[in-house]
Amino acid sequence: MNSLSPQALVQKSQEAKNFAYCPYSSFRVGAAVLTSDESVFTGCNVENACYNLGVCAERMAITKAVSEGHKTFKAIAIASDLDDQFISPCGACRQVMREFGLQWDVYMSKADGTYDKTTVEELLPCSFGPDDLRARKSSPTNDK
Repeated sequence: MNSLSPQALVQKSQEAKNFAYCPYSSFRVGAAVLTSDESVFTGCNVENACYNLGVCAERMAITKAVSEGHKTFKAIAIASDLDDQFISPCGACRQVMREFGLQWDVYMSKADGTYDKTTVEELLPCSFGPDDLRARKSSPTNDK
C-alpha cells in the first residue's frame, strides 16, 4: 500500500480547516492524522464561549482516530490561515501526540500549502509519556 504524500495530508488538513468553529478568535485550524494502516482522520478547532472548553484541531483528529480503534500514527499535518509562518501545535496538543509515540512526523504548514517537517520528539524533547508510568519507582519513605 502506498503511503499518502505529505502534500496530500497537508491538503486534507487545509480542507478540515474550513469546518472550524472559531467565532471568538477567527483563527481557523485544521488537522489531518495518518494512521499506521493509511487511514486519515481530520479535525478542526471548535471554540466555546467558556474559552478553556475549546478543542484544538490536532486533538480533535487524534481523538476521532482513537475512537475508531486507531492508536498508531505515521504523521499529522496542521493548517491555518497564517501566510508568513508555519502553524505550530500548542503544548497540550504536543503532549497528546506524544501519548502515541515520539517517532512520527508532524507537518506544520502555511496557508499556501508549503510545510515544514519535524517529529513529535523534536517538538517535545525530554517528554513525559506512557513509559514513565511503567518505570520502576522508589518506595516512599517516612523520615521522622
